[in-house]
Amino acid sequence: MGQDILQLRPPKADARISYGKDPLQFADLRVPAGPGPHPVVIFIHGGFWSNSYNLEHAGHACAALTGAGAATWSIEYRRVGDAGGGWPGTLDDVLHGAERVLRLAPRYRLDVQRLVAAGHSAGGQLALWLAAQRAVDLRGVVPLAGVLDLRRAWALRLGGGAVGRFLGGSPDQFPQRYAAASPIELLPISVPQRVIHGTTDNIVPFEMSERFAKASKNSKLIPLPGSGHFELIDPRSRAWATVSKNILNWEF
Repeated sequence: MGQDILQLRPPKADARISYGKDPLQFADLRVPAGPGPHPVVIFIHGGFWSNSYNLEHAGHACAALTGAGAATWSIEYRRVGDAGGGWPGTLDDVLHGAERVLRLAPRYRLDVQRLVAAGHSAGGQLALWLAAQRAVDLRGVVPLAGVLDLRRAWALRLGGGAVGRFLGGSPDQFPQRYAAASPIELLPISVPQRVIHGTTDNIVPFEMSERFAKASKNSKLIPLPGSGHFELIDPRSRAWATVSKNILNWEF
């Protein structure tokens, strides 16, 4: 278990729906059986904002959440290496992708009064950024091993300098971009946060979520002792029960 989740083909989505004109502006929708209305999880995949990674590897987590009773809306977006990806296109796509699911509610029996956002790794940054925009009415946001302090990520050279590629340069070059995109600099965020992170994560260090949770008055830190980075999106892992319980607990 762990990083091999990236190579496993996920269960097919119920529908792949565009939210824009670019071929990468789409999302995968999975809907539980039954009449509904179904609560909804907006899920944002990670991969250090790079087009080396797409939404496929998040499909396992989304399918498991749908099997547990929630519709999932897994957003693809233009990434670094794609035309229009990075700053600000990636952020624009996440915002427009999230807004699109609201219009699908009648057709797919979605309960948008029970709507949460979750994201893994760089997707955790994007999920918290989305919550801070207040463009969709989220009940809660759940970053999983999130990159929650972009200046710190720059200093640590996470992903071989991935945040610099995402935002176009260093904090000294583009301080306003870091301030506008970094979750820790967007505080206070009014949407309640459950911040989940493995204590032995060697890709995005646990201390990043720990620092964020200490700075946020609206946040609960949920450490996963002994878990690494990818266990948080692997339904086969011991960490998954805690992850899914916190995403699917609508009483934030």
